[in-house]
Amino acid sequence: MQFDIVTIFPGMFASVLDSSILKRAAEKGKLLVKIHNLRDYAEGRHQNTDDTPYGGGAGMVMKVEPIVKCLKAVEKKKKGFKILLTPAGKTFDQAMAKKLAKKKNIILVCGHYEGFDRRVADYVDEEVSIGDYVLTGGEIPAMAIVDAVTRLLPGVLGNAESIKNESFMENLLDYPHYTRPAVFKGKKVPEVLLSGNHALIEAWRKEEALKLTKKIRPDLLKSTAKKEVRKLEGV
Repeated sequence: MQFDIVTIFPGMFASVLDSSILKRAAEKGKLLVKIHNLRDYAEGRHQNTDDTPYGGGAGMVMKVEPIVKCLKAVEKKKKGFKILLTPAGKTFDQAMAKKLAKKKNIILVCGHYEGFDRRVADYVDEEVSIGDYVLTGGEIPAMAIVDAVTRLLPGVLGNAESIKNESFMENLLDYPHYTRPAVFKGKKVPEVLLSGNHALIEAWRKEEALKLTKKIRPDLLKSTAKKEVRKLEGV
């Protein structure tokens, strides 16, 4: 999997990419991340990547020309699935992460200021947001997507079973986890987890995952129900 990231702040990525699972994935040859400084494709002495908006208003808008130049330069070497990171995009979730994990090359374009010149959308495949809030720029969303997608790649995690039981994989939150000590300040680990009965443990985990999802994220269950209805209707 190769990620190409287009940004005006290339220095933000070093510590994240050189740590933990992402670092190990790169060392195993499972992940390659290339950072592209958008300012290298901007014209003028100051290499401006933004300008004032037509029609007036506060803030600056990311220009279309340097972004298109950068995308064309990147794709001369390798074609990729182009994603524009913007609060107005489709919400990134685990289902999208699974789809993206099947791609060979993904290009992430990080925004800033008041957003992009709308014509930038003509040169990308999808617009994506990581949530209903506004960040200073697209660098943190880019890091989140790289992390979420990379850990789904075969051979990245030490134990492949880890992915199957994680939150959101079946539209359920993950079940509660416990480790030593068995008793902490009077609070005990559930007896079933100490029983050694794997069938009972599996049943308990499914029940607890369902209870937790009903309590914290009932919307996930509604989403699952809608999908099941569509399957029955053949949609």
